[in-house]
Amino acid sequence: MVILASFITQAYAQQKPYIRLTQPSRTSSSVGTTRQYIVGSTCIGCSLTLNNTPQKVYPTGAFAIEVALNEGANNFTLTSTDSAGTYTDKTVSFTYTKAQPATPVSTLTIASIQTIPDGDQILAPGDLIKFKVKALPGGIVRVGNKLQLAELPVNKSNSMPGIYQGTYMVTCNDPVLTGGTIPVTLEKNGQTVTRNTSNKFSVLNTLDQPLIGKATGELPYLKYGLGDDRLGGAKVGYIDSAVLLNIVGKAGDDYKVRLSKSFTAYIPASQVELMPAGTFIPSSNTGSWRVFGDEKYDYVTVQLQQRLPFRSFQQINPSKIMVDIYGATSNTNWISQLENAEEIKDVYYEQVEDDVFRVIIELKHNQHWGHQVYYNGSMLTIRVKRPPAQKTLKDLTIAVDAGHGGSNPGSQGPTGIYEKDMTLLIAKDVQNILQAEGAKVLMTRVNDSYVDNTYRIAYYRERDPDLLVSIHLNSSADPIRISGTSTYYRHIGFKDLSKAINKRMLGLGLNEFGNIGSFNFALNAPTEYPNALVETLFISNPEDEMKVLDPAFREQMAQSIVAGIKDFLVSAN
Repeated sequence: MVILASFITQAYAQQKPYIRLTQPSRTSSSVGTTRQYIVGSTCIGCSLTLNNTPQKVYPTGAFAIEVALNEGANNFTLTSTDSAGTYTDKTVSFTYTKAQPATPVSTLTIASIQTIPDGDQILAPGDLIKFKVKALPGGIVRVGNKLQLAELPVNKSNSMPGIYQGTYMVTCNDPVLTGGTIPVTLEKNGQTVTRNTSNKFSVLNTLDQPLIGKATGELPYLKYGLGDDRLGGAKVGYIDSAVLLNIVGKAGDDYKVRLSKSFTAYIPASQVELMPAGTFIPSSNTGSWRVFGDEKYDYVTVQLQQRLPFRSFQQINPSKIMVDIYGATSNTNWISQLENAEEIKDVYYEQVEDDVFRVIIELKHNQHWGHQVYYNGSMLTIRVKRPPAQKTLKDLTIAVDAGHGGSNPGSQGPTGIYEKDMTLLIAKDVQNILQAEGAKVLMTRVNDSYVDNTYRIAYYRERDPDLLVSIHLNSSADPIRISGTSTYYRHIGFKDLSKAINKRMLGLGLNEFGNIGSFNFALNAPTEYPNALVETLFISNPEDEMKVLDPAFREQMAQSIVAGIKDFLVSAN
């Protein structure tokens, strides 16, 4: 409320017309695409033209204009005029340079060498390195005088000659991979030229002792591969500290870990402490199990001889928790099950591979309420949360996460508002509504402070809420066509929470952007409690931004989020 009041007061206090741009960030830009946007704000009540053509100005003063560029210089003059006829101008210039088609190499030259994966690497025998080289067409290209690459034919997928590709298989005591760069040689008409890779390569000697690491730090995690995007690489999941890992390579800043004969993963090197030479490859027989409960949770414990890596996942219809333990072999001859376990229906196991032991936990209720996998010494423990005693908000503990904050402002709207400020206002509205319903509310932040995502996860793991809702605003490079609301979940057992909230948000007449699953967002990662990310609106869209600037509409969104939570509670069984 204070932020909005200040915003409106400042806007009306502006005596002269103004033009404030949020996109592009500079008035003069060099670009490589013909479609560009001019986004920003002017004084409330002012009119706006672009090269003398009237443009739409929203009641907030926001505008978003799409422009088409010609090759070369493109100048656009914005003119803002108030009711008294006073005006101001601002010129925005785009220099559009059409992307030039790639041209073949015309001299005895190796223009570029690409290795996949990228980065310095430590490899094991049998590993593969993909090479892609651009060089003079019609030559012979060799990697380390060992592998001859093939020149690709010119076709739809390869528009020019001189592109050479091939796959190098690493051998034991490989003569090409010696810890340094790899020479690549081009030969044609009796002349040769050599260029080295930018990355360094070495081989783990299988005659040496295995390389074993121990997971360290807070919330260590495994990744499926080396792929990446703005949310980071796709995660297998979190593991516990002091878990032992069989390291079989390194790519860039990530160690490659062998979990089983058919499954490898990656872990940031910063989360690993290397063990002394001679440390055995982690493995264990399983011992006896115990299934029991206390006043709040059910537990499954599996005795192991050391901390092995694991991953857990949910299944629905019927609801199950599955935990794969890597390096474990069954020696379980009994499973003790006590009557004080209230949510666990049954437990059993499968030896799905020689070195993969799967724990299967059947639940009594369809809805997953959360589980956590951790170690007590070398005892693997799976803690299963029971459903709340009542399906109302009263006395439940709800975590409300206001996205961004402090030095992490998030996205910016056309009028200059930041996502971090709007998420906090919505989160506080949600907090007030929940507390009025008798719920206990945990807030990630209550002011404009920076809170690291790792800290957020650890904070809520310690406090164990009944469920969590993270509140954000979305953003798009297209401020005109892209708008609406969306919700996100990662684990299939928590889908119904995000789905219920999404349905209520759509009841406000917002455009549908979807209920998105398998989302690799930090606050969707925990398995301990149902959680959902709500991207309430697109702050980049002037109409959506206008809605989030309206205190009454923010209140309606908060009401819808809470109504969605209540719908979820009623339907959960």
